[in-house]
Amino acid sequence: MDGAKTNSKAVDLVLLGPPGAGKGTQARKLQDRFGLVQLSTGDLLRDAVAQGTEAGIAAKTVMERGDLVSDEIVVAILRDRLEEADCQSGVIFDGFPRTTVQAEALDNLMAESGRGVGAAISLDVDDDAMVERISGRFTCAACGEGYHDSFKTPANPDECDQCGATVFTRRADDNAETVTQRLVAYHAQTAPLISYYGSQGVLRNVDAMQDIEKVEQNLTAIVEETVA
Repeated sequence: MDGAKTNSKAVDLVLLGPPGAGKGTQARKLQDRFGLVQLSTGDLLRDAVAQGTEAGIAAKTVMERGDLVSDEIVVAILRDRLEEADCQSGVIFDGFPRTTVQAEALDNLMAESGRGVGAAISLDVDDDAMVERISGRFTCAACGEGYHDSFKTPANPDECDQCGATVFTRRADDNAETVTQRLVAYHAQTAPLISYYGSQGVLRNVDAMQDIEKVEQNLTAIVEETVA
């Protein structure tokens, strides 16, 4: 990459995809290439609370009660963040919206500043292959190097290729049953959003089962089309 490109207009994207589809990896690549800012609602909430903004204080009160933060508070935090200078070239919404009500609220928020969702990109997966991809993951407990039962095993089964450590770990929720449940929940939750953005003509689909480089090429083409 030659560094971030400067866009003549804001490129605002919604990135959809189940756990393990590669949203985080691809969002970082888009940030680097186009100067976009990834907006993860979880990170935004934590930052707003830490900074003590008006919306952050409201969020903290709700979270301390153990309740879910309302859409109104999340939108207020997004409004504050979108006004910052680094967001003027465009953003990638990750984790919001999750419902059509939130999607409508986001549209209204963006319209306040003459912006709008240029593309809602769905990273599509094959559920069976995704279960195998996620449930086969394990990492070196010492250095964090990632491995997979089928796709990337250590040269010596009992030793990390990178640091030589002999202890490996697996996430407790990276098992076939849990992954399957997460995919079912994701599809149920996202189906209305797919219809919502499809009806607006901004839905784009990318096969997330391709190589990382190919997915990146597809996403880059979509963003360049949106900028044009």
